[in-house]
Order: sequence, then structure tokens, then C-alpha cells
Amino acid sequence: MRGIVLAPQIQIQQTYAQLGIDADIGTQHIEQPRPTFEMKQPRAQLEIESPEGRLEVDSSKAWDALGLGGHLNVMNNIYSMAPQIAQQGLARIVEEGNRMADLTNPNNPFAEFAEDWRRTFPEFDFRGPAAYNNVSVTFTPGDLSIRASASPVEIHSEVNPPLLSYDRGKLDIYMQQYNSVKFTPPPLVSLQG
Repeated sequence: MRGIVLAPQIQIQQTYAQLGIDADIGTQHIEQPRPTFEMKQPRAQLEIESPEGRLEVDSSKAWDALGLGGHLNVMNNIYSMAPQIAQQGLARIVEEGNRMADLTNPNNPFAEFAEDWRRTFPEFDFRGPAAYNNVSVTFTPGDLSIRASASPVEIHSEVNPPLLSYDRGKLDIYMQQYNSVKFTPPPLVSLQG
């Protein structure tokens, strides 16, 4: 009888290496400061010029109406009235002469004329005409001048860069399991013939 020959078998067991990784996500922080903005508005320039007005009051006609005008006005009034007063004086002399020549007049004109020896000239009024508008008032206002000049707006702006910060997370790499190879030989069998 023939014997059965068994071939021995070697068992091989292999374990793989295992890496352990412990990682945390990093933290990123972004901050954007507001831009710097500055605006200035200088005051506008305003120039106003108001010269004094001119007030003219002419009261020469009023003084003339009161008989207190200038010497030239009084003499001018007398000169302009002289022809009329002369004619009135001639008419009065003629009238008095007629009264003296009238013999039928019972009154004595000579005595009457003797009593009136002081000659006044009431009709000789050298005053100017009296009126409500004898005083002339004239006002000339000064020329008002207004000049305005606007000042431009001054704007200054500056962009501020963003502030970035990053905190790294942890990263730990370690061997969780080492690789290995295990050989198991077959058991020894004795063969007897």
C-alpha cells in the first residue's frame, strides 16, 4: 500500500500598519475695519458793502416863505414886485388927488392924510409863497453790493486693509498599529511505514 504524502503548508498571517491621524480644523478670522472718511466744509465767504445813503433837505423855499431867506432872494422878490407896487402907488396918489380936488366932499382929506403920515407898504410882501411842499427832501440810497463765494467741500477717504488672522489646528499623526507578518509552520507529522 502506498502512503499518502501530504505536503506541509505554511500559514502566513499579515497585519497592515494603521496610522492614526488626529486633526482639528484651523480657525480663520477676518476683520474689515471701516474706511477712514473725513469731510470738511469751510464756510462760504460773504461780503456785503452798504455805503451810506445821501439825504438832501432843501428848505430854502420854507425860509423864503417866512421872509428869512437869503438876501438875494429877498431882493429878487422886491425887484419882481416893484412894478406892481409902483402902479398901485400911482393909483393911490391919483385917488388922493381926486379926493383933494373934490370940493363937494364934506370930509377933510388933508387932515386924514396928515394923520396917515407914516407910509407903510402892507402890499409890499417880499415873502415867498407858503406851501406844504416848501421843504424838499431827497434821499439817494447807497448801492448795496453782495458778493458770495462758496468754498469747495474737502473730502479725504482712505481704505483700511482687512485684518487677517489664522490659528492652525492640531495635527497629530501616530502609529495606531504596526504592520506584522506571522509565519505558522505546519505541525510535524511522523510517518511510519
